[in-house]
Amino acid sequence: MLVAILAVIAGLALLVWSADRFVDGAASTARHFGMPSLLIGMVIVGFGTSAPEMVVSALAAGQGNPGIALGNAFGSNITNIALILGLTAVISPIAVHSKILRKEMPLLMLMTILVIGLLWDLDISRWDAIILLFGFAGFMGWSIWQGMQKKHDTLAKEVELEVSQHTMPLKTAIFWLVIGLIILVASSRLLVWGAVEIAQAFGVSDIIIGLTIIAVGTSLPELASSIIAIRKNEHDLALGNVIGSNLFNTLAVVGIAGAIHPLAVESEVLWRDAMFMGVLTLSLFVIGYGFRGEGRINRVEGAILLTAYIGYTVYLIRSVFI
Repeated sequence: MLVAILAVIAGLALLVWSADRFVDGAASTARHFGMPSLLIGMVIVGFGTSAPEMVVSALAAGQGNPGIALGNAFGSNITNIALILGLTAVISPIAVHSKILRKEMPLLMLMTILVIGLLWDLDISRWDAIILLFGFAGFMGWSIWQGMQKKHDTLAKEVELEVSQHTMPLKTAIFWLVIGLIILVASSRLLVWGAVEIAQAFGVSDIIIGLTIIAVGTSLPELASSIIAIRKNEHDLALGNVIGSNLFNTLAVVGIAGAIHPLAVESEVLWRDAMFMGVLTLSLFVIGYGFRGEGRINRVEGAILLTAYIGYTVYLIRSVFI
């Protein structure tokens, strides 16, 4: 048991560190090849911050632990909105200036509805996974087109500022890109092994472990980057990290896991976890879109999101012991 706990702690620490190195290396490499800043922010950074969820869920599905795979994806989305955005907004209200983000919010809502609809029969089949992966391909195509067209969006300016502060020679960038990816995969394997061992020892379902420990751990890169961004007054970047990550999780993470191993879903995952994720996504759209002007998530709304996350987590923990 002690070895498994140490494996989870070490896996999470290495996961966060390697994801950060991977993102920095990928962003710097893209910059060396002349990729527009907005494209780096929407594609490279979005992919990089969701890489922990992708690798962990893919490995879990491949090893026959679909609960961890699905719990990680849904739990990360819940954590991103309720914990990360909630905490970030409490620290400093988030103003939404980017037109790109205002387009991504309804898109995230639609994709969330799609994945809930696919879950309705309590199964993510390979055909369901293919639908999600096609949706992800469409989202990536749209992101690339937007990244090439909207060069003066406020999100592009904030990404440009961040990337310029982490410049490195091309060889160094490629080195950290490769090393970060290798350690990312290795630490994910360590984390999944430790999580499965703990779940079996305590008789806890894989889905609970995925929704809590692993979801929070794989969302740590988004938490760190969002808090740092908001302290630099980079509001769109803080929100963009969350929206982009949730789109990647909903489409790519669930899609990849389902393509590797069809996911049987318990009814409570649909009615408790997926629906709660849907309500949070709808809440983000309503308060953040800005129907009468620029969107804004104030401190009161942030506190409500944070309270919702605490209540949800307490409910999950109580369900284990009752």
